[in-house]
Amino acid sequence: MKKINKIIGICVLLNSSISFSGGVEDDPFLTKVMGEIEIHNGNNSKLWNVDAWLGKDLNKFWIKTEGEMTNGKTTESELQLLYSKPISPFWDVQFGVRKDFRPDPSRTWGVVAAKGMTPYLFEVDTSLFIGSSGQIALRLDAEYEYMLSQKLVLSPEVELNIHSKDDEPVGTGKGISDINAGVRLSYEVTREFAPYIGFNWTKKYGNTAKFASNEGESVESSQLVAGIRFWF
Repeated sequence: MKKINKIIGICVLLNSSISFSGGVEDDPFLTKVMGEIEIHNGNNSKLWNVDAWLGKDLNKFWIKTEGEMTNGKTTESELQLLYSKPISPFWDVQFGVRKDFRPDPSRTWGVVAAKGMTPYLFEVDTSLFIGSSGQIALRLDAEYEYMLSQKLVLSPEVELNIHSKDDEPVGTGKGISDINAGVRLSYEVTREFAPYIGFNWTKKYGNTAKFASNEGESVESSQLVAGIRFWF
């Protein structure tokens, strides 16, 4: 009788375990949207930078868009569609296409990128762009988040763009074309929503600076900024 009861008990435990684990998927399909919207003082410009991904742990589809509006007119607009796959616990490799809608004329690029975190917790996004006209561009983006408190976060960031040859119609020159650096102090009202203030500095170099001067644009600028960061 004891042996029968023991067998029944084991069967009940196994059935409970199967029922419990059956409701949990090891690799569920997930989605995430994250980004920021920012206003610069002095030149009446608004910027957006929004990323979204959907997929499973080892295979994701990314959508990235960023751009700028000045005086209600879109002056820069970019869209990337990428397939992403991890190559290590902290790094993903990404492949896809990029379309520049603004400035005119539009440009289309192939993309090979690496996105991840360095040992010192810098978030790095490195992208190689290959244009249809033989143009090659490299973008290096690094950001660090320092927690001043449970709510306050200080985030320095730098972006560097390099091009293989001149493309005067869109205002980019060979070599280092521009550097964009800034720092933002955000307050996390919730983990998903954080308004911020900060400072941004941009400088153009080489023929990129020359093309900007010819169009009456500034070569170097500094602005106070304000915006919101969000994710869901």
